[in-house]
Amino acid sequence: MNDARRDELIAIYRDGLLRDTLPFWIKHCVDRQYGGFMMSLDRDGTVLDTDKGVWQQGRFTWLLGELYNNVEPRDEWLELAKHGARFLDEHCFDPTDGRMWFHVTREGQPIRKRRYAFSESFAAIAYGELFKATGDEQYADKAKRTFQRFIDHNLNPQGVEPKLTSIRPTRGIGFPMITIATAQELRQSIGLLDANEWIDRSLDDIRRFHIKVDLQCVMETVSPTGEIIDHFDGRTLNPGHAIEGAWFIMHEGKLRRDASLIQTGCQMLDWMWQRGWDEECGGVLYFVDLNGLPVQEYWHDMKFWWPQNETIVATLLAYELTGDKKYADWHRLVHDWAYAHFPYKEFGEWFGYLHRDGRISSRLKGNLWKGPFHMPRMQLTCWQLLAATSK
Repeated sequence: MNDARRDELIAIYRDGLLRDTLPFWIKHCVDRQYGGFMMSLDRDGTVLDTDKGVWQQGRFTWLLGELYNNVEPRDEWLELAKHGARFLDEHCFDPTDGRMWFHVTREGQPIRKRRYAFSESFAAIAYGELFKATGDEQYADKAKRTFQRFIDHNLNPQGVEPKLTSIRPTRGIGFPMITIATAQELRQSIGLLDANEWIDRSLDDIRRFHIKVDLQCVMETVSPTGEIIDHFDGRTLNPGHAIEGAWFIMHEGKLRRDASLIQTGCQMLDWMWQRGWDEECGGVLYFVDLNGLPVQEYWHDMKFWWPQNETIVATLLAYELTGDKKYADWHRLVHDWAYAHFPYKEFGEWFGYLHRDGRISSRLKGNLWKGPFHMPRMQLTCWQLLAATSK
């Protein structure tokens, strides 16, 4: 990681964000007629489906506010962030219980609400950035309320049918992991008073229940008391998800100057790189089995865009924090593989779904799950990291 490589990477991440990723979405996804954003896009940006995923409404609104606050105060970005927030306010909350929908029509009519409450976490960080950009207290109040809904529902779900019976209860890493990231964002945008409390609680859950030192593994799903569930679902690991959580924890360690948190994050990255990196074809696999057995999900060996994004961030951050050359080597491997296979130079942005060997599986650029979040967050985070250390 010499100066020339740093300069090269800064240009790739900065220019990719500002000249490729962001223009693609702004040009094609903004719905000026009904509000919000249409994310189901073909390779050239053509809208394939006008329905709107609520995750992506909050995520893109957050990104636009984040860029306005931390890159450049462009009027267009702020206007579009407000545009997204209006759609959230007017169409994405169920008035009967205050929870958010997951999937709505183009006009904002509700289609589906999920059992979990992650729409709320993304709306919260979106409102937080708008408060920081405008100083308007209504956004800070909305950020606090939606964060609390996210917490309350995940701890004590109300008004939803459970997915499974009570015979084999589980706990997943998703809730504590997203709680850390959401609280980190709200701490810097609205000064959330109990952010550290929620981060500490979530860190404790991950360490107690999901990090398995004896197995050198980060478990995605365990029993309520942390035991391994020796069935398909319990043995299934999601390396990209664990690696995403690893860099959230490393980032917290950096902010607190806490070497133990940095060590924990690096340990998670080490273990899940060894389990998730595809030595034969390159790239990070989607699912692997704890014991090396066959995985039930048929897409287990595909290469999705977001695990590559999160691994690019995690390996770079680990290198910046430790100076360990292996992380620079891993970063080069995952960066070079991803940039050789996912980008589509003719129309911009990345494809989302590749076969194991890197061939395109679908020409989709967006859907209910893929939108302007993991990719631009990676570009922004890596650009900021490299720019800060190259001065």
